[in-house]
Amino acid sequence: MNHAWFRFYEELNDFLPIGKRKQFFLYSFNGNPSVKDIIEALGVPHVEVDLILVNSLSVSFSYKLLNGDSVSVFPVFESFDISSVTHLREKPLRELKFILDVHLGKLTKYMRLCNFDTYYRTDYNDQEIVDIAISEKRIILTRDRELLKKKLVTRGYWIRSQHLDEQLREVFLRFDLKNQIRLFNRCIECNGILADISKENILDRLLPKTRQYYQKFKICPGCDRIYWEGSHSERMKGIIDDIIKVL
Repeated sequence: MNHAWFRFYEELNDFLPIGKRKQFFLYSFNGNPSVKDIIEALGVPHVEVDLILVNSLSVSFSYKLLNGDSVSVFPVFESFDISSVTHLREKPLRELKFILDVHLGKLTKYMRLCNFDTYYRTDYNDQEIVDIAISEKRIILTRDRELLKKKLVTRGYWIRSQHLDEQLREVFLRFDLKNQIRLFNRCIECNGILADISKENILDRLLPKTRQYYQKFKICPGCDRIYWEGSHSERMKGIIDDIIKVL
């Protein structure tokens, strides 16, 4: 029987039992497994990891554990460049396009409200999500840990909370999005980019009070939905503003 010491940092501890969090712990193993296999056996999806140090040296997921190794595992660094030290990928996970699973419909709308390119459909199965994420280099956001453990997945984040405001705070912090938020530029229904449209061109589609009180409108070229900054938009904006204040 061989033994190695492991320590996981920051939010990676969310996947561990309390007794293994924020400290080195001893892991026993037979044979010569890869560090990736052990990390996932401990419950941490590999897509949550951006840097592994074994005996203070950066290694890849394929590194074979040796008896007595000391392993430090770090989460994804979205806010600064670690390409010179990490051996896990060609470049840090910085391209900010997302695909969300069926549990995150409300989060999808708010991500789009903030102008983040976000795919979502209630009929996507796990394999479709993985295939789209790979082909379009999208980051998977999910409430399902097992989805992130699939071998081909390289970009993803497990949403811890079930509450919208906390979910948004998680994503904004994890991917350093605070300064990239641009409200009311993307369709919250189909993800299309909105275009300005004159009120005169859509008068026949507006309710009387909307015609009376609002002057500026946008339209989605994809689904033809019309937008204006009414009370509903103000409520959504208020949620985003409250979150940004405490980031």
